[in-house]
Amino acid sequence: MATLGFIGSGNIGTNIARLAVAAGIDVVLSNSRGPETLAATVAELGERARAATPEEAARAGDWVVVSIPLAAYEQLPVAALAGKVVLDTINYYPYRDGRVEALDTGKSTTSELVQEHLAGAKLVKAFNNISDFHIPSLARPAGAADRTALPIAGDDPRASADAADLISRLGFDTVDAGPLTESWRFEPDTDPYAMPYSAEPDAMRAFWAAAGEAIRSGTAPQTPPHVDQGVPLTAARLRTLLADTPRKLTADRLVA
Repeated sequence: MATLGFIGSGNIGTNIARLAVAAGIDVVLSNSRGPETLAATVAELGERARAATPEEAARAGDWVVVSIPLAAYEQLPVAALAGKVVLDTINYYPYRDGRVEALDTGKSTTSELVQEHLAGAKLVKAFNNISDFHIPSLARPAGAADRTALPIAGDDPRASADAADLISRLGFDTVDAGPLTESWRFEPDTDPYAMPYSAEPDAMRAFWAAAGEAIRSGTAPQTPPHVDQGVPLTAARLRTLLADTPRKLTADRLVA
């Protein structure tokens, strides 16, 4: 039986876990606060779900989704993730994670930094450019006319293909953007990031700007007054966005 492990079980991880369970995949959830804090989520997901420590989730998964703040990436269990296909959803938000010179200057991408730490793993960047609430609303069965595409990037072609197969089971097409050096093409503030999936992009920009400012000022961001259900993004359109987006250094980002 296939198993998908999760290190980090926030909104992104939990929404992916729901899709996995619906696809007949067992899930093992973990977070930094302990398995007992995930009891309600496990109960909601049902018999295919259980909670564990990050190391246990890493060892249990045929694939492992990593969805944690960048500031915590050095806490990822290196030995337990060795040899695993790791789906990296991590984004760099300087106001949350602190400044990282290699990322500010464009010397490295976020995923290259994480891959350097997880030297024995096979990292594939995925699920970082779509809002968490669009994950369940835009998932579609294989062959659906309105299926949405997500970008991926990775240095191991077989791992990228394996990740693409998993993502297809979860309800999305994929477009391979190339190696991790090219993963900047769908990091925050690029053309493929978040907005192409939104039915109300102007409202979304305003919400994210307000959320970023709230976090910078040390207050809790407000939840959006309503969540749009999103619009499908075709693979052809995503390829164009990936090819045409200019690189914007993270040091220059005004909105994360």
